[in-house]
Amino acid sequence: MGKRIYIIAGHYGSGKTNIAVNLALKLRKEGKEDKIADLDIVNPYFRTKDSADVLEKAGIELISPHFANTNVDLPALPPETYSIFQNKNFSAVIDVGGDDRGAYALGRYAPYILEENNFEMCFVANFYRPLTKTAEEAIEVMREIEAACGIKFTAIINNSNLGSETAKEDILASNIQAERLREISSLPILFNSVRADISEEIEDSFPLNLQEKYYDIKEN
Repeated sequence: MGKRIYIIAGHYGSGKTNIAVNLALKLRKEGKEDKIADLDIVNPYFRTKDSADVLEKAGIELISPHFANTNVDLPALPPETYSIFQNKNFSAVIDVGGDDRGAYALGRYAPYILEENNFEMCFVANFYRPLTKTAEEAIEVMREIEAACGIKFTAIINNSNLGSETAKEDILASNIQAERLREISSLPILFNSVRADISEEIEDSFPLNLQEKYYDIKEN
């Protein structure tokens, strides 16, 4: 967890925004000055700006499309996004839109990211979502996103869940596919993310790097 920029991408509904917000809060809690950028120009319904009050209270700058969470939603990115690459005194979390369509927006900044080479490109996997139920399906989505944005993934985040219905057994079962994805992609699992109330039940089963409950975000 020592990189300056963390890029969070994956399949629609995998929980990317949940991860991005909690990761930004974690970095801030560790004393890092950080920003979070919402590059989702595909899904206007569940985005980082929903957590604007929590982020502001924590002292985290939110960069999001100017029309986000209004009745006007334009596929345009704010110019403030370039500040992430101009001022390297800040850490940054970038929340990317779902699948390859959402990743095209990230491609605009790929030259800056690759030149600095101080980033983690994280694939958020939820093996309980359609089209990513297996490691083989998930790696297809990974390759599509990489082709769209021009940046290769460097790590995996296992965020498999069934929302409020998630049980310990669901988390443990998902680890089978997560390990399979690790093997066929040759990428490390950065962490496994679980609901705080069941984290203690499974912490001896495999490593959990986000055990603290930073913010409870409810996804529709």
